[in-house]
Amino acid sequence: MSAHLTKRTAIVTGASAGIGEAVARTLATDGATVVLNARRETTLSEVVGSINAQIGQEVSTYAAGDCADLVVIESMFTAAESTFGRQADLVVVNAGRGLDGSVLTSDPEQWEEMIRTNLLGAARLMRAAAERMLAAVPDSEHWQDHPRDIVVIGSVVGRNVSPFSSAYGATKFAIHGLTEGLRREVASRGIRVTLIEPAFVESEFQDVAGYDRDWVKGVFDKIGPVLAPADIARTISFVASQPAHVHLSDVLVRPTRQEYP
Repeated sequence: MSAHLTKRTAIVTGASAGIGEAVARTLATDGATVVLNARRETTLSEVVGSINAQIGQEVSTYAAGDCADLVVIESMFTAAESTFGRQADLVVVNAGRGLDGSVLTSDPEQWEEMIRTNLLGAARLMRAAAERMLAAVPDSEHWQDHPRDIVVIGSVVGRNVSPFSSAYGATKFAIHGLTEGLRREVASRGIRVTLIEPAFVESEFQDVAGYDRDWVKGVFDKIGPVLAPADIARTISFVASQPAHVHLSDVLVRPTRQEYP
């Protein structure tokens, strides 16, 4: 186990699989204690048990439920304090879902759920994290004593409009704007708000979004190897491990052979 995130306590949403699970595992391996959140409580419990067994001690716990629910968000921060005796100082806003298609071709019956998860849930967690971190740094004197991070998972399609997923991309454009806006609000108090923009990452994301499997395979074969969740997790750990005065505020991660988006 590495130790460069020792004394850090993290919250990771969407942590039952994919990028979120990989982030939780990596942060725990690198010394942090971690609260995992997702809707699938049985799966979360299994992931937490696996992480704790791997590390050999209780370094993770979970708070299950809808990431956009204010009560669930509160339970994440409560779990950090009650289990590990510390406030969360590394919050990874990861929960989200994709949706195949454009404004004209995507399923409008799924828009509301996607916006609730990708935008409303993310905004609520960002606000809750920022409020607590600001309260923990009442002035601008001692912010370098301890790093504090809010890491938000955006997307390459939140920077480049992609016709095959423009409805989903619109939620990421919005999140990119909120992330930069929050960064400007809290930077003077030493709170780092970081946007991570992954390109193609192979996970269950593609099936949940409803992308045609043959199309996905064709794209992956053309540009592969594509990113793995562990690649994004390693990036986030690196961002969080920087000295408090160093901020990697926007990181775009692509497979080497991906040309666009």
